[in-house]
Amino acid sequence: MTDAAPPPARPEARSPRGFADRRGPSLIAERRIVQRVSEVYERWGFEPLDTGAFEYADALGKFLPDADRPNEGVFALQDDDDQWMALRYDLTAPLARFAAQNWETLPKPFRRYAFGPVWRNEKPGPGRFREFTQCDADTVGSDRPEADAEIIAMACEGLQAAGLQPGQAVVRVSNRKLFDGLFEAGGVTDPGQRLTALRAIDKFDRLGWQGVAALLGEGRLDESGDYTKGANLPLGVAATIEAFLGSAGDGDRTRAETLDAIARSGGLGAAGEAALEELAGIDRALGAMRVGQDAVRFDPTIVRGLEYYTGAVFEAELLLDTTDDKGRPVRFGSIGGGGRYDDLVARFTGESTPATGFSFGVSRLASALRAAGRTDGAARGPVVVIVFGQDDMQAYLDAVSELRNAGIAAELYLGRAGMKAQMKYADRRGAPAAIMLGGDEIAAGQVTIKDLDAGRQLAAGVTDNEAWKSERPGQMKVARNELVTTVRSIIDASSRMPA
Repeated sequence: MTDAAPPPARPEARSPRGFADRRGPSLIAERRIVQRVSEVYERWGFEPLDTGAFEYADALGKFLPDADRPNEGVFALQDDDDQWMALRYDLTAPLARFAAQNWETLPKPFRRYAFGPVWRNEKPGPGRFREFTQCDADTVGSDRPEADAEIIAMACEGLQAAGLQPGQAVVRVSNRKLFDGLFEAGGVTDPGQRLTALRAIDKFDRLGWQGVAALLGEGRLDESGDYTKGANLPLGVAATIEAFLGSAGDGDRTRAETLDAIARSGGLGAAGEAALEELAGIDRALGAMRVGQDAVRFDPTIVRGLEYYTGAVFEAELLLDTTDDKGRPVRFGSIGGGGRYDDLVARFTGESTPATGFSFGVSRLASALRAAGRTDGAARGPVVVIVFGQDDMQAYLDAVSELRNAGIAAELYLGRAGMKAQMKYADRRGAPAAIMLGGDEIAAGQVTIKDLDAGRQLAAGVTDNEAWKSERPGQMKVARNELVTTVRSIIDASSRMPA
């Protein structure tokens, strides 16, 4: 007799790092942001566009850090025709491919917006995922500073549409050409060295000058033990960059005053002088659109990490206080960004095609709002119709259909648990009410409705609205034909209750 084969090993139920499982409230929050921001984009005259999740790796380009191989920085696979495909790391590179592929038939400038998931094969961290949702708007085919200013102004309106009040976020603006001028003046000509330096400067708000100085030099060992190779800039160039970053000031300057401070820092060269002219043009357009100095600031420390930016760059920063699940302060920083990328379409066509755009990090913004206690209202579950037995199933189905036809989210309990467990289920679903149709109620043409919202508020110790409490008996028996109006009154009353 042979021994029985051991049972197969069970896999451990676990999520890959940087990939989050999201339930109702998180998904609803993201969908609200996408819907509201998309409405802003359409109102500003941008048309929707959807491109595929995969692009050929050479079409995406190697614009992310550590992208020397096809599967570094992105998630890639080789197709059956031996071509490398990669999941898109943003929505801008696919737009450049689409514009080049369809340029002859597109209205010019081409104004489009897009939203959807993107993927980056990088180290995850707090609020930083390998899969996240973006919502972009771009103008391809205009080199006017007004195009940049319009994108910036629209981003400000989008932030408010997403749920932020004035003063709770700021869009910081700079120009990559400022650093081109500094590098030229310092004799730094190697593109790789320049890019490494820019990515170091992009960490200025998080690492401070000491951390950036290490990355501009030989390199830096971070708290996790990972070593990042530095740019090895000459000491004189690093000192010039330090003085230049100091021209950012403390945020009290107007945009024009910041430009004057940058100009006084010196050593900008021809490229830097051109950058100042472009920023001045953006400032004039922002002023004409009545975009306030507090909403948009010029900040020379902004560079953005992606390689393809060629001019103006923008970064939206959350100013709200945020905490983690344990109540500890946490800084989210950037919740969106963009800039001008005049050479991206030219990779395909060989002809310079100016372009500019902005991207909301939807997943990041939703996480930041949640961390700031700004949930935009709790996600509501459906009204739950309790099931007492199979014999009265027609009455239950009629009730749930009547609620749905009236535009009220409702579900019929389809488990096999008893009454107590069903009520617990309804509470966990966040149901505003539970509907009970026992034999006595059916025979009498009545229905019992339990106001679960009232119970939750009482359990939470609500004491600031006595009139509201006195009108909420918690459980009531009404005529069957009053089901919809009674449930709707419960939902409407809850929407008026102070949080």
